[in-house]
Amino acid sequence: MNHRETNSTSIPIEPPSRGRQLFNEIVGGSVMISILSVVLAMIVGGVLIAVTNPQVQQASGYFFARPGDTFTAIWNSVGGAYAALFQGSIFNPNRPDLLSQIKPFTETLTFATPLIAAGLGVGVAFRVGMFNIGGQGQILIAVACAGWVGFTLNLPWGLHLAIAILAGIIGGALWGGIPGLLKARTGAHEVIVTIMLNYVAFYLVSYLLRTPILKAPGSNNPISAPIKPSAILPSLFGPQFNLHFGFVLAILATVFVWWLLNRSALGFRFRAVGANPNAARVAGIDVKRMYVYAMLISGGLVALAGISQVLGTVTSGFGSGIDAGIGFDAITVALLGRSRPIGIFIAGTLFGAFKAGGFSMQAVVNIPVDMVLVVQALIVLFIAAPALVRAAFRLPNPAATRRQLTTRTSSLPAAK
Repeated sequence: MNHRETNSTSIPIEPPSRGRQLFNEIVGGSVMISILSVVLAMIVGGVLIAVTNPQVQQASGYFFARPGDTFTAIWNSVGGAYAALFQGSIFNPNRPDLLSQIKPFTETLTFATPLIAAGLGVGVAFRVGMFNIGGQGQILIAVACAGWVGFTLNLPWGLHLAIAILAGIIGGALWGGIPGLLKARTGAHEVIVTIMLNYVAFYLVSYLLRTPILKAPGSNNPISAPIKPSAILPSLFGPQFNLHFGFVLAILATVFVWWLLNRSALGFRFRAVGANPNAARVAGIDVKRMYVYAMLISGGLVALAGISQVLGTVTSGFGSGIDAGIGFDAITVALLGRSRPIGIFIAGTLFGAFKAGGFSMQAVVNIPVDMVLVVQALIVLFIAAPALVRAAFRLPNPAATRRQLTTRTSSLPAAK
């Protein structure tokens, strides 16, 4: 061995300090990536708002003569859009009294309620390694079951509401359990099965809305009868607010999922199967049974979104479009929340703010509400490409740092 080789292999490599490792984990971790994905999406969304704004386009025609006009128009368009988004979703100081000023935040929570519930269902499936795209179908079946109980039975208020909620949860759970059972018994891929079951549920409910089973008596339109008052979710803050008891159910569901995944034996099995199904099988876990259990629970949680819609938001009768795309938005919520209950709750609230504030953007500054959908799509894009977010903000990659440190340490010569 020559002298140069000896020197190159004998140089000690000091590992990063504990504080530095913790800093890299926080700054480059998944939570920061989710936050910066939203920030980056808002920045790109602002660029799109400015580019499509007529005043900005007009001012840019004489940019070199008066560049200040272009920058003023950009500021007015983007700032006005996001100010309207804030006022429509969080707080509007222009309203006369405090109750009216905080009403936008209650609207955000109202929109967030079904997103949180459905996102929790999708997140549970993610933690077991399954991809539940059947939220639309599970919501529609839950709506049909809970709605039928809601406008058909004559029961006291508490009992009627409890039975309607239970019927919706059972319907959504059974519909969600079908792909889990098929995957366990036949190996059918849950993505294909859940997508197909969305179509089955949509056309089944559409058909039932044209029959006496769900159709309102005497109506020529495919719409159900109105929900009876004894089955309606009560309002939380009075009739002037739309926020109802469904938000409390979403909070309880969040606590339940946290306990299930982090404190229960079943949750431990779920996480073991999601991490490595082969190792879980060797450890004695019935992987097929976990698939069925996970999809049953996932469908039951997604069903809470449909229950919130039919018993709390659309109580005058429902149609086949009552799901309002919530089943697919829930996938985005679960991804942004990293399939963690608290993260899903925060992500659902954020997307509820987008929905509530999007209408204000359109009404106040004439920004198309579709721009909010563009921002949501950008969030998904950036979450799916964490390397892009790290490159944009020059963040460290904790996993790469750990691998590099392990490689360098293993390459050192063994001590004699």
